[in-house]
Amino acid sequence: MLQTRVIPPAEGAYQYPLLIKRLLMSGARYEKTREIIYRDQLRYTYPTLIERVARLANVLTAAGVKAGDTVAVMDWDSHRYLECMFAIPMIGAVIHTINVRLSPEQILYTMNHAEDRFVLVNSEFVGLYQAIAGHLTTVEKTLLLTDAPEKTAELPNLVGEYESLLAAASPQYQFEDFDENSVATTFYTTGTTGNPKGVYFTHRQLVLHTLGVSTIMGAIDSVRLLGTNDVYMPITPMFHVHAWGLPYVATMLGLKQVYPGRYDPEYLVELWRREKVTFSHCVPTILQMLLNAKAAQGSDFGGWKIVIGGSALNRALYEAAKAKGIQLTAAYGMSETGPLVSCAHLNDELMAGSEDERTTYRIKAGVPGPLVEAAIIDAEGNFLPADGEAQGELVLRAPWLTEGYFNEPQKGAELWEGGWLHTGDVATLDSMGVIDIRDRIKDVIKTGGEWISSLDLEDLISRHVAVREVAVVGIADPQWGERPFALLVIREGHAIDARELKEHLKPFVELGHLSKWAIPSQIALVTEIPKTSVGKLDKKRIRIDISEWQASNSTFLSTL
Repeated sequence: MLQTRVIPPAEGAYQYPLLIKRLLMSGARYEKTREIIYRDQLRYTYPTLIERVARLANVLTAAGVKAGDTVAVMDWDSHRYLECMFAIPMIGAVIHTINVRLSPEQILYTMNHAEDRFVLVNSEFVGLYQAIAGHLTTVEKTLLLTDAPEKTAELPNLVGEYESLLAAASPQYQFEDFDENSVATTFYTTGTTGNPKGVYFTHRQLVLHTLGVSTIMGAIDSVRLLGTNDVYMPITPMFHVHAWGLPYVATMLGLKQVYPGRYDPEYLVELWRREKVTFSHCVPTILQMLLNAKAAQGSDFGGWKIVIGGSALNRALYEAAKAKGIQLTAAYGMSETGPLVSCAHLNDELMAGSEDERTTYRIKAGVPGPLVEAAIIDAEGNFLPADGEAQGELVLRAPWLTEGYFNEPQKGAELWEGGWLHTGDVATLDSMGVIDIRDRIKDVIKTGGEWISSLDLEDLISRHVAVREVAVVGIADPQWGERPFALLVIREGHAIDARELKEHLKPFVELGHLSKWAIPSQIALVTEIPKTSVGKLDKKRIRIDISEWQASNSTFLSTL
């Protein structure tokens, strides 16, 4: 290590810890009258937000929450969730954002594994909570969250109802300083293989991620997405990586924030229209649902900027949103990365190019943000050139990446093998620094001696006029090792079979965009494609379904 000059601080100099409370206190200085809105039920300004966070801190402290305790939240996206995202870590405790879409068995596992001591439960989940309560090993007390405070619910060891408790609590709380490396949040991966893994982040990491995201989305002129005059509405669950960390960014900048509760495409459109929303984020499947909503038909969404992550953004969805006036921008990250590490960027060269070329780069994973290092490596851990051609696993470094998995040191060591965080994604890097995700390592299709990207194939198939939604997986084949298999959801009034799909893909083969081995010889026409709890394509479930269909010779399979 270099022997550098280190000068001790002056006597009495304040050692400024990077704590989440700094983000909350920053927002009110910009626009005090900006509002936090929950559906059509509640709206209040930033001074009230700060006061309610203090009241909640007093409620939790009076209930016995101490620094280091884990406090779980089971709620839809709401003002209450926002308050919890601040109050719980600001008193030194850890907020566990429970994925309410996991199975009851998985929710039980995560709560026991995280060692939750207190749980805030939305009245909609009381039945779910009661079903697992007898098997919880560490929970001591519960609080009820409800949109109807006059109603009661049976919860074991109930402290009281959220709004009533806040109303009786003091609006003042002295939030102390503590070590910025204290754990602030934890949540669990969706667990498509084995039990969910506990990801955790410290105050320091979340503050740095917030600053990084605000820079990536607010200072890159070619895709400027987020500024103090924007109106923010998340369409990504707050239980999933803190709604990608954007509530922290929005609060730090003092934006008007709109929380929709449980997602309903029709109501989201209504909220967008009524509150004049300008910035959101979601996964592709949720955006597709939004565009298909009855309320969206005939609507011009001009001025709405939406960041797409979680899954690849294909050109067909980009063009469909653009036709509705929505500006889509791809971004990349994962649960373990906070999540944002890159976002689409159009440099001078691309801005001077064609619209088609600009679109190509708007839907890629983008350029790593400030303080983010990205590289690609081969199976032996050797670094590969950033030439846009060499494919390898994407590995990352940044000051806000999780440093492991809770109580699973071996899995954490595997995540950080060689001092880089392993994403499990196959990617290229080009000379402009652009990350292009080609596939998950486990989803690459190996056929005819070639590796085929399921994401590339999904993108090209989605361009067929009849296709509303598509998923491609590799299935075992005795001759070729694997063959691609496509699940298609067809637009109303259209039809397609395997032969017509082949004719659609042949021009891409002739142009060199696609290997001839990539054309699926079998497709299935379905009404819905399986999704994970956060709206991503569930390819593990899809493979199981295909195997069962083939065994039963299902009639909705089409074969060349």
